[in-house]
Amino acid sequence: VQLVESGGGSVPAGGPLTLSCATSGFSFSDVAIGWFRQSPGKEREGISVITSDGATEYEDSVKCRFTISRDIAKMMMYRKMIGLKSADSDVYYCAGSLNKFDTVQYYLADCEYDYWGQGTQVTVSS
Repeated sequence: VQLVESGGGSVPAGGPLTLSCATSGFSFSDVAIGWFRQSPGKEREGISVITSDGATEYEDSVKCRFTISRDIAKMMMYRKMIGLKSADSDVYYCAGSLNKFDTVQYYLADCEYDYWGQGTQVTVSS
């Protein structure tokens, strides 16, 4: 199982920026893919997820600004970000969860994930 993020870098405030997550070793029908971010000295924060059946959930601070999608044929996940703020400067991770929850919000907890990418840095300049 492998997840590899890409697309990070420096971007001016206002965005946009699209991150990608290349996956292999599993099927999207079996795994939920979440996006997390982490600042130095802070806990990792779940910001969005797309479940194995395609349901999505977003953390409040990114709703209406971040959109996640997946290309099942290419085994790729994407997160498009607009309206970027300096507070969005973080290392962003994609992760895979084998859990099956009826409540999608449960997937925003990092302890529920089994596989992690290496992360990609996003820096938003004001």
